[in-house]
Amino acid sequence: MSHPAYMRQRNPPAANGFYKLERTAEFVGTNLYWLPTLESNDDIWNILKNISDTGIKVIRIWAFNDVETIPESGTWFQLVQNGTTTINDGPTGLQKLDTVVQMAEEQGLYVIMSLTNNWNPVPNTTTSISSSRVLASVTPPRNTLSNDYGGMDLYVRQFALQNHDDFFTDNNILTAFQNYTKQIVLRYANSPAVFSWELANDARCNSTMPTSATCTTQTVTKWHATMADFITSLDTNHMVSAGTSGFQCTDCPKLYPLTSTASLMPSPAPGKKRNRVTPLTTEQVIKQRAESRRRNREAAIRAGTLKEDGVMIRGHWASTATREVSSSISSTMDGSYGVDSQDILNIPNIGFGSLQVFPDQESYGPDDPNLDPVQNKINLGVAWIQQSALSAAAVGKPVVLAAFGLVTQDNLNNFVPFNMTYAPYASSTAVMDVTVATTNFANSTQNQAGTSTFLSMGNSAGLAGINQYQFGSNSITPPSSGTQLDKTNSTTEMGESPNDGYSIANSPAIIQILQQGAQAMAVDS
Repeated sequence: MSHPAYMRQRNPPAANGFYKLERTAEFVGTNLYWLPTLESNDDIWNILKNISDTGIKVIRIWAFNDVETIPESGTWFQLVQNGTTTINDGPTGLQKLDTVVQMAEEQGLYVIMSLTNNWNPVPNTTTSISSSRVLASVTPPRNTLSNDYGGMDLYVRQFALQNHDDFFTDNNILTAFQNYTKQIVLRYANSPAVFSWELANDARCNSTMPTSATCTTQTVTKWHATMADFITSLDTNHMVSAGTSGFQCTDCPKLYPLTSTASLMPSPAPGKKRNRVTPLTTEQVIKQRAESRRRNREAAIRAGTLKEDGVMIRGHWASTATREVSSSISSTMDGSYGVDSQDILNIPNIGFGSLQVFPDQESYGPDDPNLDPVQNKINLGVAWIQQSALSAAAVGKPVVLAAFGLVTQDNLNNFVPFNMTYAPYASSTAVMDVTVATTNFANSTQNQAGTSTFLSMGNSAGLAGINQYQFGSNSITPPSSGTQLDKTNSTTEMGESPNDGYSIANSPAIIQILQQGAQAMAVDS
């Protein structure tokens, strides 16, 4: 099997022919957390072929599907119950994952295998909204939502513990998780289709369960180091990656402090000096925000749309919100989530780091009053990409945008935040003012602009890869179990793939943008 340009060897290839991601490597990928749950193998093949035909080379999937009781139908990989675990090796279990990996290889695709998830909320217990309003919602079929595949909180519940971060520190849970991880890693250790072992999606101290007062950035970093060492002891063919959202802590103590200022940036042109890369600091973040606001202010002045909301002094506005920039940084940068992505990236057995961009669910900084809500989300997402690239450059390792997406007005009815179990803007729940909220979400034109902007910035910032979230299809065979698929947008008896609010099944323009981005990166490489 030939290896595409984005897979570069760091050293001469080993006898087994496996390659490692290098700093100059670039790819466009997509997320399909739900792919192994499809009943029809033809559906799996057709979706992978459609992805391959666009030029996308990497897919990211959930390589886990934990349940607390064995379901009557559908796919499940592991039963976690009363402190014990049982792995399903049958046709509704890991054999389905076998099919995905094999077909991906046949289609020339590489698979990021994510091993667990930070999020697994229990219905009707994760919101402050009154229960009478929540009960208006209809729980979607199992595995529809990305947070309905088990994960950290399921382990905590079934091992009779109380805090989310017990997953990182309890020895019994660690043993159980390592047992599952070992089964998966050894199963595919010799598969050239595996891109990397992603330790967890969006690991952090907090979730919808309580968090102990002792969970810190070092708690999460230590767990990543333990798991990275464990997997490397089993499989030296493939990279181990972090799946964090990219949260930083500029002032936190480090378990793996930087010892050099190696840069991932390309060599400068002849006669030019290489910029010295230093660890990301609070001062850098504040300076970048001030510069961004200055540019936005100048653009608003030229357009005649400047919003002057300061104090009038002698006929002039002073101390406008546009000019004021907070001297503090947001929770994404101060360790509040218990994640220091730079420290995690510096773990010796971590091959590359990650970030995620979901501005409809996460605030990456203060809004600029001269921008509309959607443009603020896009701009803050761009700044987040830049900051993450600088942080990774200081370590000297690649970083990948593991997932990015904007919730569109067309998808608002399906949008379920990662820490919820129902769609707060859907008419069936009626828990949010949809009329007011609609303008805060992207229309199709804004979504296209945002997707193009994220791809462009990821490329120019030097990210090793950029994964859109999430791919979709309107041609899914209804399962024989009778579970109803969404056929709203289908002109046939076929159904739509699972959608938690980000599917591009009905967005051919986005697919075209991804195709153009993949082609551009292939030329650059």
